Amino acid sequence: MPNRKLVVLTGSGISAESGLATFRDSGGLWEGFNVHEVATIEGWHKDRSKVLEFYNLRRKQASKAEPNKGHFAIRELEDFFEVVLITQNVDDLHEKAGSSNIIHLHGELTKARSEDNPYEVIEIGYQEIKLGDKSADGSQLRPAIVWFGEMVPMIEKAALEVMEAEILLVVGTSLAVYPAAGLVNYAKQGIPKYIVDPSNPELFSYEGWTHIKKTATKGLPEIVEILKNQIN
Repeated sequence: MPNRKLVVLTGSGISAESGLATFRDSGGLWEGFNVHEVATIEGWHKDRSKVLEFYNLRRKQASKAEPNKGHFAIRELEDFFEVVLITQNVDDLHEKAGSSNIIHLHGELTKARSEDNPYEVIEIGYQEIKLGDKSADGSQLRPAIVWFGEMVPMIEKAALEVMEAEILLVVGTSLAVYPAAGLVNYAKQGIPKYIVDPSNPELFSYEGWTHIKKTATKGLPEIVEILKNQIN
């Protein structure tokens, strides 16, 4: 019998437990940077140096961050289910934990792209991007990050995966940022749905959901046991 399809949607809460700060937790500031200055296309056009400095700093911090028990619990679920992991996070902590099927909705810190062509993407690892670094098409390299107001190219693929889910698990996200927050609405009626979050996510109806009101590091190992018991 083939494994059931489990779709996991993760947000910044799971990365925060590995020491990576979030804009939401810091009132729109991150290490002294204003979100509107470094995470919008307008900010990029106004001051490319500041934007590159910000993401170079984030990349450096991400290089030192280690996955936590929550990340490893999601990886463990692959031993029992066909797992598709959809993340709003731009770090590579899920990759470090060993998850194999990951959709990054908002881009990846370890990649750069042409400022003119979103499909001209290269791997840079944890290297810095500097002014004058060029893409193959001759344009300035920029972070391969989906900024506020930009199209989310992976959203349709993610929606299709949620539509096919037999189990849905949401972790560490406020479900307040669209279009990612709307993904849960694509789930089939009647499937088991779980949310792991210590607070009550915004704009969220709990009808039909099991809410584990804990952090990712505490709640996800619990979810693993719940789901394993369902298939035994």
